[in-house]
Amino acid sequence: MKYPEITDPLFRDAVDAIDEGNVSALREILAIRPTLAIERLETPGRKGYFANPYLLWFVADNPIRIDKLPDNIVEIAGVIIDVLTTHSSEKRQHIIDYTLGLVATGRIPQECRVQIPLMECLIKNGARVKGSVLGPIGQRNFEAAEYLLSKGAVYTLATAVGLNRIDDAKSMVKDAGRSELYLALLVASFFGKADTIESLLDAGADPNGASAVSDFEGFHAHATALHQAVYSGSLDSVKLLVQAGASLDAGDNAYNGTPLEWAVHMQTESGYTAAAKQQFKAIEDYLRGR
Repeated sequence: MKYPEITDPLFRDAVDAIDEGNVSALREILAIRPTLAIERLETPGRKGYFANPYLLWFVADNPIRIDKLPDNIVEIAGVIIDVLTTHSSEKRQHIIDYTLGLVATGRIPQECRVQIPLMECLIKNGARVKGSVLGPIGQRNFEAAEYLLSKGAVYTLATAVGLNRIDDAKSMVKDAGRSELYLALLVASFFGKADTIESLLDAGADPNGASAVSDFEGFHAHATALHQAVYSGSLDSVKLLVQAGASLDAGDNAYNGTPLEWAVHMQTESGYTAAAKQQFKAIEDYLRGR
């Protein structure tokens, strides 16, 4: 169990039961202390989207702790939701809504082929589908994004770009505002879609534009379109943005790195092939020459 911050023995046992898919153990633990389902785990010093989590949030393995989920994770989630429902806690809606977001944006639920079943379970039990689907799109969870759209999620220009719905994007771009165009440009840049970037720039997208943080809905809001194009490894995308006037000196919001510094850093990242690193080197050489 990779969560050393859990000092509450019963909470720790419950998380272990979730990880192991041990339904009977989880039922016994919740029978002893049903309020465990509505208690927040205190995690002093831990920041970010998983600080002070509720028990149900652990069914998503997002952030990744054990790199897998048991085959019966939907049943496990149902056991916790039943306790939430029985106790009619005012916290229930927030807990279940947030869990839906964790599942939709998680890599492990997708890889374990339980993402859609888990989402179905949560929505069936009252999780609200709201906002856009840029969060799952940003994690390349396209099936999850499509599923949420079928359940009423907001469909935007940026969504159409992320899901490669080119005809929809061409139609929607006509009525898009400046922030909508920029957000779509950011998504296109993240995926290195040079043709779409060119179309958005022609439509008036500002390579140095901005959009409200709330508009990103879990997408990558910490860097500019040029940063994201560098990250994609697409030299053509980088060139289009630079030629359109994208700032070469802008720093990202996390590390204050410039696009050039990103290109250099990406060559040191593990998990990339030699060919991919050569693409980043080509981008580095291009940016140094500007």
